[in-house]
Amino acid sequence: MYSENKLANGLKVIVSPMPHMNSVSIGVWIGVGGRHENTAQSGISHFIEHMVFKGTLLRSAKELKESVEGVGGALNGFTSDEVTCYMVKVPARYFESGMDILTDMVYNPKFDEESIVNEKFVICEEIKMYKDQPAEHVHEILEGVMWPGNPMGRPLTGTISTVKSFKRDDIVKFKKKYYSPSNIAVVVVGKITTKEVMKYVSRLYKGDAQKTPGYYPVKLSQKDLKVAISRRKTKQMHLAIGFPVKNTSENDKFASQLTSVILGGNMSSRLFEELREKKGLCYDIASSFKYHKDIAEFVIHGGIDRGKFHIALSGIIDEVIKLKEQGVKEDELIRAKEFAKGQFQLGLESTSNRMIWLGDKIMVDGKIPDIEHILSSLDKVTCLDIKSVSLRIFSRSMANLAVIGDLAEKDKSWMIRDLERL
Repeated sequence: MYSENKLANGLKVIVSPMPHMNSVSIGVWIGVGGRHENTAQSGISHFIEHMVFKGTLLRSAKELKESVEGVGGALNGFTSDEVTCYMVKVPARYFESGMDILTDMVYNPKFDEESIVNEKFVICEEIKMYKDQPAEHVHEILEGVMWPGNPMGRPLTGTISTVKSFKRDDIVKFKKKYYSPSNIAVVVVGKITTKEVMKYVSRLYKGDAQKTPGYYPVKLSQKDLKVAISRRKTKQMHLAIGFPVKNTSENDKFASQLTSVILGGNMSSRLFEELREKKGLCYDIASSFKYHKDIAEFVIHGGIDRGKFHIALSGIIDEVIKLKEQGVKEDELIRAKEFAKGQFQLGLESTSNRMIWLGDKIMVDGKIPDIEHILSSLDKVTCLDIKSVSLRIFSRSMANLAVIGDLAEKDKSWMIRDLERL
């Protein structure tokens, strides 16, 4: 499925040939994100990601975009808690051009003062945009409650004050600190061979290895449930319930993933069936399970009519309690396993999805698991495993609730009482 190589300077190269495809997806992954920033630096990884697209020493911002889009390709990037990724997808015959563009962006960004000033304004508008979207902003509030005192509790975009404070020297120093070959992985997927990729990467990616500083680890100190309310005149109530999950065994991770599928992972999940289909309490209701380098999180989120919010929150808690107390039946678990396996396998059929999966695994987990091992591990999860992780995850003392909507102070008391039933 893939080959894993490393240059003498520590740069990792992952190649996954898909000869039947017509495209090549290239990702340049940097081991830096929000978790590597102190309070004053909050948002600088994301700021650098933006600035890399604003022109290099060789190409203007317009030339970067035209060089990719002019051959039918797509250029993009993203920043997360632990990584920054720059990616391009092009017809296979333009592989060298796509690689040239990404390498130039990562190695030679111009960082001119005028672009820095302009991008500060753009990102401040992005920050305001997210705050105007309660379905998005409620997750930022939840993260602040769930990860207090840690970079994961801050928005990846930073704040308006931190963004405005960045100087060109700050940006250059931060990039130099983290954008070294030993902290980079180049991942290439599509109609290409490992030999072609290695020949090109070896020529382009020069530089010496250097020790890269680590991230800020999470120190869990939560003793009881927490509720945060943002009172706003919205037409819908928006909620997110989060549970921090300590890293445990590999089997528990797969069981937690399947627990999310069963609870709120698709249209046949319990929350969707009970709250939307049977009771008509909401349009959007779902759950997710995500793990980081040293911690994981289980989140339930939804958008609910103001008049039905109390009933809906109680309904969510009821479904969680049922899962804890009654567990699941074998047929429901089989459906969840087939859904999880099918979604995973279908996702890998895309060159860009496969590139993102490989990059995330090598940079966040430090290794790429065997696909058959993943599928067999999902199959090994039992009904008892689901009940066991549900009892461990959905603890009253570790519950965190964030709400945005037209609420009164007195509403907080009944929300706390509902959570106390866990």
